[in-house]
Amino acid sequence: MGSRVSEALVVCYHSVSDDWDHALAVTTRSFERQLSSLLRRGFRPVPAAEVLDGGRRSLHVTFDDAFKAVLQAIPVLERLGLHATVFAVTSLADEGHPLAVPELAREAVSHREHLVTMDWSQLRELAGRGFEIGSHTASHPHLRELSDTELERELVNSRTRIEEELGRPCRLLAYPYGEHDTRVHAAARRSGYAAAFGLAAGTERTNPYALPRTDLYRRDSLVRATMKTSFLKPGASAFLARTRFRPAS
Repeated sequence: MGSRVSEALVVCYHSVSDDWDHALAVTTRSFERQLSSLLRRGFRPVPAAEVLDGGRRSLHVTFDDAFKAVLQAIPVLERLGLHATVFAVTSLADEGHPLAVPELAREAVSHREHLVTMDWSQLRELAGRGFEIGSHTASHPHLRELSDTELERELVNSRTRIEEELGRPCRLLAYPYGEHDTRVHAAARRSGYAAAFGLAAGTERTNPYALPRTDLYRRDSLVRATMKTSFLKPGASAFLARTRFRPAS
């Protein structure tokens, strides 16, 4: 990781599924159309190690929660030559447990199979195919609500567990719910991460522990996704900020 201002476009997805009609799950068709459009617009795929030094037309793909359904999107990424990071909740990875956080309680009852996450063997396979595996903490809490001790435990334990299981450094963190503040940034730095990502609110390209991402959801048409990923969008930004979906994860 470098130290310059990052101008890379980092997009954030959660699940990719044609069967789960939920905001967090983009369809496979939309997923491929959105990313193909970015490449046609001249964005250059970069690996995770180049995100901080990435220029204005650099592109990196991320997935929060490590839902098992994301595995069906991997061939699309490989076919398009895109680099991606999957952020895993380590307490779920032993058995690939569902992400049954309170915000998804209804889905945990009615669509539990769609909340299933990747287990260590699947994460290990992705790492072997060149994808980065980052931390989404140990248990997916609201980090700003934790004590200093709890916060350190979530960040350190998840990083070390990933490193032990995969046999490679865990350099990146994605904050659950996109929530963070200066105290959380400092904890991420002390915990050994090279960089950490939020979503849009409260992020800044000059702070490696508050890097922005553009989050994309099922309702984002190609036109809307293009607006959200444009660097020249003063009017679009104001509109989309008023209508932005608040993710559960």
